[in-house]
Amino acid sequence: MRRLRDQPDDVTFLRDEFRRHLEEFYRRLKLAPPYQSVEKAIAHFTASLRAMAPDERKRVGTDPDRRWAQYRAAFVESGLHRKHRGIIAGMARSRQGLDLPAEYHRFLDAFIS
Repeated sequence: MRRLRDQPDDVTFLRDEFRRHLEEFYRRLKLAPPYQSVEKAIAHFTASLRAMAPDERKRVGTDPDRRWAQYRAAFVESGLHRKHRGIIAGMARSRQGLDLPAEYHRFLDAFIS
């Protein structure tokens, strides 16, 4: 696991990782990402990281459950769970034929909750 160093690098690393996960999520669903909402999610995630105390940010960086909880919160806060809702909600309900890592189901579940 990558060891996080100081605040700017922590934020940059986590922000870029979140972006990669969002891109991969939509790629695996074979959908064009709603770019404006993706950027909004990334901005929300980055702002929430910057608002955290350095120790909490380190915990997010080293604890996958905390990190994915933050990813999901930014996903929902940005409205990504409302984009392509009909298509993705159907996929989320059936789960058949989806080639998604288990972590990505946290995004998928936002479409049916």
